[in-house]
Amino acid sequence: MQAKKKYLFVTLLATWLLLVLFGGDQIRHFAFFSSKKAEVLKTWPHWADEILLKNFADSEDLQSNERGHGDESPQSRQQLKLSVYKNSRCRMETCFDFSKCREHGFKVFVYPLEGGDPVSKSYLKIISSIEESHYYTSNPEEACLFVLNIDTLDRDHLSIQYVHNINEKIQDFRLWNDGQNHLIFNLYSGTWPNYTEDLGFDIGQAILAKASFYVENFRPGFDISIPLHGKDWEKHKDKRCDKDNIEYEKPKRRQRCILAKKARIHLLAKSRDAH
Repeated sequence: MQAKKKYLFVTLLATWLLLVLFGGDQIRHFAFFSSKKAEVLKTWPHWADEILLKNFADSEDLQSNERGHGDESPQSRQQLKLSVYKNSRCRMETCFDFSKCREHGFKVFVYPLEGGDPVSKSYLKIISSIEESHYYTSNPEEACLFVLNIDTLDRDHLSIQYVHNINEKIQDFRLWNDGQNHLIFNLYSGTWPNYTEDLGFDIGQAILAKASFYVENFRPGFDISIPLHGKDWEKHKDKRCDKDNIEYEKPKRRQRCILAKKARIHLLAKSRDAH
């Protein structure tokens, strides 16, 4: 019995040596033998038609963007990235008070608008949509969710719609409570060339409804990813893409409209950066 085990062990060892000697190149292509392959598997997303996607950024543009913040150390950039969301582990179970919703149901309170700070048309539409819905309540004691009266859609500090000193403003709100049960909307954050996700204020435990999330900053089951649209979309939009003019039994036409809208956003953003 011992001899059989010995011969079996020798046979397996010899087989393994033959594989290493004559099939080493093939073996090294497996993911668990290749660190490069493992890194590729971690990348996201995977594009099936990646070879067909054209890169519109020149190598000089990429190099100039890297030089744009050459005076910043890697440590400072990493610290900025980590400080974007201090409550990065928030989930509905840990940062949302469901007791506020049990008695009166899902009711939304919007802070009354005050003069002084600029409010964009887009944010006014968000507020109007909420106030015109059956979820709205004017009584904060009945509310399950709270929406600020401060326009947080554009957090590019170079924008004329950028609201300053939000931290000081929200700390004076009696209902703020470190952002618990609050919903914050944002379309643009940071500024050229890096466009970091720093909103310029601490959102605390608030839910963030944002366009163009970084994957590492998105809190699954808590934050909300919303579509991006340009500020001048209403002025430049193609009326043929309005929902009233689209026959929904023709999905190809509807798809073309959506793609054209997204492309126009990038063109407007590139034009703004050029100026």
